[in-house]
Amino acid sequence: MEEKTVLPVKVEGVVNGGVIVMIEGLRGFVPASKLSLSYIEDLETYLLKEIEVQVIDADQANNRLVLSARELLKEKKAREDQIANLKIGEVLEGTVETLQNYGAFIKLDNGLSGLVHVSQISQKRVKLPSDVLNAGDKVTVKVIGIKDGKISLSMKALEEVKEEPTEKVVIPKSENIGTNLGDLFKNIQL
Repeated sequence: MEEKTVLPVKVEGVVNGGVIVMIEGLRGFVPASKLSLSYIEDLETYLLKEIEVQVIDADQANNRLVLSARELLKEKKAREDQIANLKIGEVLEGTVETLQNYGAFIKLDNGLSGLVHVSQISQKRVKLPSDVLNAGDKVTVKVIGIKDGKISLSMKALEEVKEEPTEKVVIPKSENIGTNLGDLFKNIQL
């Protein structure tokens, strides 16, 4: 309860005012008001459904365990709303949370998290994210994708593109090259 652990449970029964679930052999009660964000007309629709809950009251003396799904649903809805308001191309500040071989997870200042894939860290080739980043580093990132609630970020997109000076190939006027077959073979002697 103190750690607000998220527990996956299956609704085993419907009783007056809520539903019964089993957690590690213990019987738990989820009041109807804590089952959803809106009023539930028929609790039977929840029978045998899998839901996620948190313990909100544990009374060992009376052998009571009261659970709630509502707070988790509120958090999920708030996160979905935040993601819906996020725009591709938006530039945000964040902190490197964790590093994996495939990229870095960034905790954004707005509370959301996203992934900077290893290919999006720098214009230069980066073998491992840990070669250039450390957990706790402050970074500026650009939102480059949002799919299925996952946020894709890029640091590379914010780097100035340094154009390498290119050598111009100058073709003398007398040797203009055409593109038809006759022009291609005109100087070949057999």
